[in-house]
Formats: sequence, C-alpha cells, structure tokens
Amino acid sequence: SSLGRVSHCMEETAYHEAGHAFMASYLGGFVRSVTIEPDRDDGPNRLGDVQIVWPSGRMSAKEFQNKLVLVALAGPVVEMIYRGEPLHPGFVAEWADDWRKAWDAAEPILADQQKRLAFLEETARELYGLLHRDQHWAAIAALADHILAHETLETEEIQEILAVWRR
Repeated sequence: SSLGRVSHCMEETAYHEAGHAFMASYLGGFVRSVTIEPDRDDGPNRLGDVQIVWPSGRMSAKEFQNKLVLVALAGPVVEMIYRGEPLHPGFVAEWADDWRKAWDAAEPILADQQKRLAFLEETARELYGLLHRDQHWAAIAALADHILAHETLETEEIQEILAVWRR
C-alpha cells in the first residue's frame, strides 16, 4: 500500500537521521535538534535534518574534519544496517549529499582522490562494525523510535534518550 511505503520511508529516514545524531553525540558534539520534518526553504529538499554544534578549541583541524566525515557517513551506514543491505554510500542517490559532505570534509586530509575514496570506503566499513554493536544499535533504535513518534527532537530529549545507553 502507498501508506505502508510512506511509513517505511519515514522509518528509514528516522534511522538515517538517528545515525547522524548518534555519531555526533558519540564524538562529543552537541546535537541541537534532529527532525524528519525539515524546513523546505533552506536549500535542497531534504527528508531529515540534524543540527550539530561542536565544542570550540578542543580539537585539531584534522580531528574536526575526521569527525565531519564520520557524522556524514553515519546516516547512510545506519540506513544500510536497518535495510540489511551493505551498499556503497557513494552510489545511492538519496545519500549523495552525505557522500559529498564526507568527500569534502576528507579533502584537507587527503588531497589525492584515489586515497580519499579508499579512506571513505574503509571509514564506512569501520562505522558499519561500530554502529552494528548491540549497545550502539539499541541507542540508535531508541532515538529513531522517538524521532518517528515526535518528528522533531530537541537537545534535552536527545541527551535523555542517549544517556540511558552511556551507562
């Protein structure tokens, strides 16, 4: 049914955005909000959005770029796990923006395009293993469930949900 497809698409989007939010939080970022109902007036037509603030002055430029790569790839990787399909994040149209963000963030680290591609592919593989771990997957699933229930989560709700899994 059409409703079933919409519902399934919303679930995939919720997991995708939960992946970005979880990874940002895991890496020490401050997740301001996560939504599956983004504003349609600020750029490309997106299905979801995560607003992240990074602590200033506590990391090198390379460390910051690495964190941007991990957060960008986390959404597609979580969606792969959810779908049970280990796809290449660079070849799925819906993930093109995430792949571009990861590619751009990795450029200052690796100017050579072949090495950058290999780095991003290896990073995606490592993320797959990390995010598939039971405790991480449980936190991501809890976050996705709340996103589906409320469409938008703010900082306090996100921290409360993830705090349960940090113990």
